[in-house]
Amino acid sequence: MPNGAKPVLQVRGLKTVFRTRTGEVHAVNNVSFHLQRGELLGVVGESGSGKSVTMMSLLRLLPAPPAEIRAGEVLLNGRDLLQMGADELRDVRGGKVGFVFQDPMTSLNPVFTVGMQITEALRKHMGLSKAAAETRAVELLQLVGIPDARKRLKAFPHQFSGGMRQRVMIAIALACDPDVLIADEPTTALDVTIQAQILELVKELRAKLGMAIIWITHDLGVIAGIADRVMVMYGGQVVEQAPVRELFANPQHPYTRALLKTIPKISGEREARLKVIEGQPPMLSAAPSACPFRERCEYRHDRCNAENPLRRAVDGREVGQGHDVACHWQAPAPAARETAHA
Repeated sequence: MPNGAKPVLQVRGLKTVFRTRTGEVHAVNNVSFHLQRGELLGVVGESGSGKSVTMMSLLRLLPAPPAEIRAGEVLLNGRDLLQMGADELRDVRGGKVGFVFQDPMTSLNPVFTVGMQITEALRKHMGLSKAAAETRAVELLQLVGIPDARKRLKAFPHQFSGGMRQRVMIAIALACDPDVLIADEPTTALDVTIQAQILELVKELRAKLGMAIIWITHDLGVIAGIADRVMVMYGGQVVEQAPVRELFANPQHPYTRALLKTIPKISGEREARLKVIEGQPPMLSAAPSACPFRERCEYRHDRCNAENPLRRAVDGREVGQGHDVACHWQAPAPAARETAHA
C-alpha cells in the first residue's frame, strides 16, 4: 500500500458455501484483497468464477440459507462487516457502501417513482427532511447526466431507457456519499454507445468524488480503460492480481493469458477465428485441493493435480501489494513470452 496508507476495504480469507439438495457448492474459496481510497479495482473472470458471489458476500446480501459464509474478515475502515448485527449492517448497505446491480429494470421497484426510490435512501441513512431529500435527489440525477431532473423525479422506471435506468441506479448508489461503490457488470445489458457513456460517467464521478470502486466484469477491454488494478478470479478464488498495465504487459497465470488471447484485435493482422478457452469451469462440490484450472491448462504438470497453488509475489513485493499469482508454473519474461512452451 502506498506510503503505508490504510485501505478503506480489506478482505481476508473469505469463504462462502451454498448448501443444495445435491451437496455443497464452494463458491468462494479463501479470497483476500484490499481496496485503497480513490482506487478502481477491476474484478474479471468467466461466468461462474465467483466474482458476484464474492462481492455480495461482503455485504451479506446472499440468502442464508442456502448461502453460508464460513470464514473470513471484511474490514470496512477497520470494522468487520461479518460481525455486525442486522441493523448496523443495514446502515452500511447504501450508506457506506453503494451497490449497482447488473439489470436496472429488475433492481428498481416498478411501482414507485424514481424520486421516491432515491429519497428513501437519503431519508433513512442521512436523516434528511422530505424537501431536503428531494433537492439532493435532483442534484444526484443532474450529477449522473439525466436532463430535466426535477421533472423526472416523478417518473417510473419503465419511462426511462436502459441507459437512463442504469444512471438512476448509480445515482441511488451515490446518494449517501459511500466510501466504496461496487458495480456488478452494470453495462452488460446495454448497447456499446450507452456502455461508453456509462464508463465515461464513472470516470468523471470517480475524479470528482474520490470514492473507491470495485468494477465486476467479464470484459477485459473495459477494465483496460478504467481500472488501476485488476483481480482475476477462477474457480471461486483469486488466481492473479496486478496493476492494470502490468497485467496486460506481463500476465503470469495461464488463465489470464488465455483470457487476453480471446480479446478481438482491431488493428494489425487478425486471426481467422477468435481464440476460445477449451473446456468448462470446474464443479465446486468441494474446496479445491488441486489447481482449479488444471483441466484446461496447456502448462499443467503433476504438481497441479496434487496441490492447489498459493499466491506468490511476481515482482518481489508482498503478496497483495504488487503483482502476485497462484500458479505452479512461472511465465517467462515478456520478451520471451512468444516462445514459451509447456
